[in-house]
Amino acid sequence: MVSRVIPVDPFDLVIFGGTGDLARRKILPGLFRRFCAGQMPKDARVIGAARGDMSSAEYREFVAEAVAEFGGEGACEDGTLDGFLERMEFVTIDARGDTGWTDLVTLMRDDVVRAFYFSVGPSLFGDLAERLTKHGLTDADSRIVVEKPFGRDLDTAQALNRDLAKHFDERQIYRIDHYLGKETVQNLMAVRFGNMLFEPLWNSQYVDHIQITVAETVGVGGRGEYYDKSGAMRDMVQNHLMQLLCLIAMEPPSKFDPDAVRDEKLKVIRALDAVVPHHIVRGQYEAEGGDPSYREAVGDARSRTESYIAMKVGISNWRWAGTPFYLRTGKRLKARSSEIVVVFKELNHSIFGEAGEHRNELSIRLQPNEGITLGVTIKEPGPGGMRLMNVPLDMSFAEALGPDGADQTDAYERLIMDVIRGNQTLFMRGDEVEAAWAWTDPIIHGWEARGDVPKTYDAGSEGPVDAVQLLARDTRVWRKVTP
Repeated sequence: MVSRVIPVDPFDLVIFGGTGDLARRKILPGLFRRFCAGQMPKDARVIGAARGDMSSAEYREFVAEAVAEFGGEGACEDGTLDGFLERMEFVTIDARGDTGWTDLVTLMRDDVVRAFYFSVGPSLFGDLAERLTKHGLTDADSRIVVEKPFGRDLDTAQALNRDLAKHFDERQIYRIDHYLGKETVQNLMAVRFGNMLFEPLWNSQYVDHIQITVAETVGVGGRGEYYDKSGAMRDMVQNHLMQLLCLIAMEPPSKFDPDAVRDEKLKVIRALDAVVPHHIVRGQYEAEGGDPSYREAVGDARSRTESYIAMKVGISNWRWAGTPFYLRTGKRLKARSSEIVVVFKELNHSIFGEAGEHRNELSIRLQPNEGITLGVTIKEPGPGGMRLMNVPLDMSFAEALGPDGADQTDAYERLIMDVIRGNQTLFMRGDEVEAAWAWTDPIIHGWEARGDVPKTYDAGSEGPVDAVQLLARDTRVWRKVTP
């Protein structure tokens, strides 16, 4: 199976923070892979912009090193990298001053898509938006890309949205969440809304519960100072897990259109129940071998910020009332794994007696091995009566789709191309972000007011023991965290 590559229109993409870690690891290598695939047109151009003094020639060397380290094994011909580097430019710029803006104006072309990637901290979003407008660098068709965090609470998120709205319409603002660019996340919508098999069963009448897990093996590393001010709730639940929850729970949109999809996601967020304290488990990982504990990594022996959180969440609407959603995410866990599991109810009556007490599970694996597995019940082979067993119907993309399935497009590649196309379907809207914070803030304020201290858990485990009890109280168990 060969995927069809549709080139995008010619563009000028300015990357503010063009020498930063995100640009080096994700944005630039992703653009190179799109260039190799023929999706990035030959007359496209990428302009790095940052505070440091650097010539365009030096920037091309920086890009070449980034591609060599993070570009992967692309099917590129000899000389393709040279062609890609020819499209790189660099300008030294002051986000809060006037230095470099005239140079940027000179570099920009007319009659191409103009996109500006804010790969910088949110404190600079307003300054960059103001200067882009002041120097006449934007028009009605220009677009900006902004990275999370979109604030740290509702007030700051609203302030960010107001700052951007002074200079750009909502249709020009692309709030990027790389989880939405993953192939499996989009396949989730295809499975739900493209197959008659699942959608009639996708409700509280047939679904017992749903688990969403995002487990990481790494600790906070060099992000300790930032992370200790955020924690797993702000860093992961409010955005990544929230988006996965919305795609699982939303009603079918009238069409696959940016606002139609985002309208339905917003309805889910607004229907979320408040979470009571005993439905929340927070944790911090302990030291292991030569690796520091969470508190040692962030340099605060009394830190109460969580590196792990598990929650039981309810949705008050006709489709999901009474069906619990269990969310968990954490660092220094047993394996790197992101998975959504839809656990269906047992049969009301089994003709096989106790031997027939089986239930179906639909597993959607986001990483590391993207794919979808449906657990079904069959007869165990051989004589000796009707003995039942569970077997997986597995659609691993690498196996089912051949080379195209094994070589999955990186989320950033897809999302950047969607920006150039002007397709906002996989990007968060401003009211969606604010609604997520409006639900998140009272939960955080609650544990801060109670003075809750996170439970400790062993590094390399599946999290705190209390998280096991969270499901055990409902006579349920977590899926094992496996790679």
